[in-house]
Amino acid sequence: MAEREGLTATPTPDRGKPWRSLTDRFGRTITYVRLSVTDRCDLRCRYCMAERMEFLPRQDLLTLEELAELADALIARGVRRIRLTGGEPLVRRGIVGLVEAIGQHIGNGLDELTMTTNATQLATVARDLHRYGIRRLNISLDSLDHERFRAITRRGDLDQVLAGIAAAQDAGLAVKINMVALKALNEDEIGTMVGWCGERGFDLSLIETMPLGAVEEDRTNHYLPLDLVKRRLAREYVLIPSLHRTGGPARYYDVAETSRRIGFITPLTDNFCAGCNRIRISATGTIFGCLGRDQRIELRDAMRVGGRDAIDAALDAVMTAKPLRHEFDIARSQPAVERHMNVTGG
Repeated sequence: MAEREGLTATPTPDRGKPWRSLTDRFGRTITYVRLSVTDRCDLRCRYCMAERMEFLPRQDLLTLEELAELADALIARGVRRIRLTGGEPLVRRGIVGLVEAIGQHIGNGLDELTMTTNATQLATVARDLHRYGIRRLNISLDSLDHERFRAITRRGDLDQVLAGIAAAQDAGLAVKINMVALKALNEDEIGTMVGWCGERGFDLSLIETMPLGAVEEDRTNHYLPLDLVKRRLAREYVLIPSLHRTGGPARYYDVAETSRRIGFITPLTDNFCAGCNRIRISATGTIFGCLGRDQRIELRDAMRVGGRDAIDAALDAVMTAKPLRHEFDIARSQPAVERHMNVTGG
């Protein structure tokens, strides 16, 4: 059993209060929140983070009890899906207790609790995650070659990740692999990854690299547009447009040869902001209305003084200010925003 911090049970949302959906000024209703539990990560993926990162002091983070209270408030405002993110969420001590606290709402306001992870710590907690309500995981995996995987992550052990993936399967968790498509780094492996996922019953999402936070390299050197990738894959696989939707930005195709799906997440070549149904909340309680803009509302201190009323006020403020679309432009010399993905919540 994974180590857990004690958490008091999160109360069922108060349905006696007037219920207000989270709808922005463009008529988009927010039903999905990516809730970060930490900015820390045990990897340093070169497209995501600088090699030498400075992480937040632990006392700046929301406590697990506060994260559970925040999830409760989000569910009361109509959020149906919560994804726990980081950094790497499994490096946060007590994460299983938080999963248990939020997972009790599944079927009572919450449709799904999921997690994005790099799987390095997954082998020891996979069964606990399933026990407390998680049924599927997104697992980041950019290469199946040991040396290349270590080069991309700067420190990762591929065998450790594969062991975590195997443990997730054994625990009954559905797995979707997330692969960032990187020119000259892993583009020659994409077809192989499609086949590997098909053999194991995994769906696959391919993601264009996004200009978030300063890194040592020029991202344009590794930017790979997914319309090009799709054309290449079509020479090897039969890709059939799918009606499948998860509420996220991926556009899916059924792969005839594997009977699995492949999703394309294209923030740069095919903007998907018109259907945005999400906000992101950092581990410090900063609410971001958009991944690619710096619009934010600081919640932590107000929440500690004003409780649920302060949370509702902050959420209303985010809805009023949420922008129509992001400002990603891979050709710019500066990133769209200065914060790294691990700060926003992946």
